[in-house]
Amino acid sequence: MKTENRFFPVLIAILFFSPSAFAQDADGAGATAITEDFSTETVGAPPQSFAPAVGNWLIGIDQGNKVLVVDGSKWRRGQTSAGLADKARALYGERYAEFLDNVKAYAYFPFAVFRRVDNFSNGTISMRFKSIAGRIDQGAGILFDLKPNGDYYALRANPLENNLVLWRFRHGKRSSVSWVRNVVTASRQWHDIALKVRGRHIEGYVNGKKYLEYELPAAVSGKTGIWTKADSVVFFDDYRVEH
Repeated sequence: MKTENRFFPVLIAILFFSPSAFAQDADGAGATAITEDFSTETVGAPPQSFAPAVGNWLIGIDQGNKVLVVDGSKWRRGQTSAGLADKARALYGERYAEFLDNVKAYAYFPFAVFRRVDNFSNGTISMRFKSIAGRIDQGAGILFDLKPNGDYYALRANPLENNLVLWRFRHGKRSSVSWVRNVVTASRQWHDIALKVRGRHIEGYVNGKKYLEYELPAAVSGKTGIWTKADSVVFFDDYRVEH
């Protein structure tokens, strides 16, 4: 379950798209809340609100409600998302090759990046998830602090292991930062997961209960997204960033 994998460079250039098609609401003085419920997305198509970097991501339906689906049943080791190279070239031109020189692929760990937030440093990221299937894994995580070189953190729950783990991905290696056992998130049921960030201080919540608290070595600053692993099939909804 904890085998590290290193692959060819992932083309994270798409992460710097900045579309403006999504609602944004004021949420208190000096704060902004952005929520994506996928209601304007097209079923069966890749998401427009997220930029898939690794894995197979599409819009699906759960009991009449549109959701974001990572379909790990089609996962293959080392698989990046379709069309990513062309999009990166279109964005970066001559900078494309230079950018790739400093980026590693974590193709064992599918993830998609939220396009609407350029930089998250303080606030709360939350979402709902429903794990459907996966023999290797059924992970559902919040990706944050994503850097241009591909380094990031992920806070994830896992129905197969009943735990909550803060992972760090740095220089092509994965390591566990904080590990909490007995966090039950049964498969085929909806659950809430939330991350609260204040500089270096982070807190992790599942279904409204705080399970994890940790001080990072440096303040958070980077893009956010959704993270999973290997053959996981998971539904996601109501992705919300307050900052």
